[in-house]
Amino acid sequence: MKLQKITKKEKHRLYDDACGIAHALDLVGERWALLVMRELLFGPKRFSDLRDSLPGISANVLTQRLEGLEASGLLVKRKLPPPAASQVYELTEWGYESEPVIRTLGKWAARSPMHDPTRPVSSVSIMLSMRTMFDGARTKGFAGSIGFQLEDESFVGRIADGRLELERGPHDGADAVFTGTARLLAAALYSGMPLTAMIDKNMLKVDGDLALAKKFVTFFPLPAKAQAASNS
Repeated sequence: MKLQKITKKEKHRLYDDACGIAHALDLVGERWALLVMRELLFGPKRFSDLRDSLPGISANVLTQRLEGLEASGLLVKRKLPPPAASQVYELTEWGYESEPVIRTLGKWAARSPMHDPTRPVSSVSIMLSMRTMFDGARTKGFAGSIGFQLEDESFVGRIADGRLELERGPHDGADAVFTGTARLLAAALYSGMPLTAMIDKNMLKVDGDLALAKKFVTFFPLPAKAQAASNS
C-alpha cells in the first residue's frame, strides 16, 4: 500500500497586541505573504503565475498564504469567464489599499547598505519599483508612453504633467517599447549602465523612440543609503 505524503499545516501565531502595527503583522507578517500581495497589485493572477513570479515558494506554502489572505479579507478567488475559465486570485478593495504601505516599505528598505538591486526581481516588482522611485520633478517637458514586454507579461506606462501611470496590459502604439527580462530592466534603471551599451550587448531591446527611452530611464533615482553604525 502506497503511503500518501501529508504536509502539516503551519499554525499561525498571533501577537496578542492591540497596536495596529502588531495586527498588520498578524495579517501579512507570515513569510511570503507581502510578496504574494505585491504580485497581485497589478491585477489578478493564476496560482501557476504566482509560483512563477515567486520561484522560492513551495506550492504548499503558497496555498497556505492564499488561504490566510483570503480568510483575512485581503483577497478573493474567482473564475474567469470563458474562454479562459481558469481560477485566479485577486486583491479586494481593502487589499489594494496596501499598495502605498508596500511601496513606502520598499523605498525605506532600499536605503539599507545591504540592499542589492542586481538580485532577481519579478516583472510586477520592477513595475511597482518604478511607481515607487519615480521622480516627477525630473520629467519637466516630457510626455510619452512606454511599453514593456518582460518575457510573457506586458505593461504600459504613460508620463504627462509630471505623473506616471503604469498598468498591466497591451502596449500597442507606445512611443518606445522595452523587451527583455525584469532583472535587466532593473539594471537599466538602477545600475548606471548606459542604455545604449545594454542594447549593443543584446541585454535589452528597445523599439521606437530611443531618445525618449534613454530619457525615461533617468526618472527613477534610488534613495541615498543610510549611514552605517560606527563601531568607535
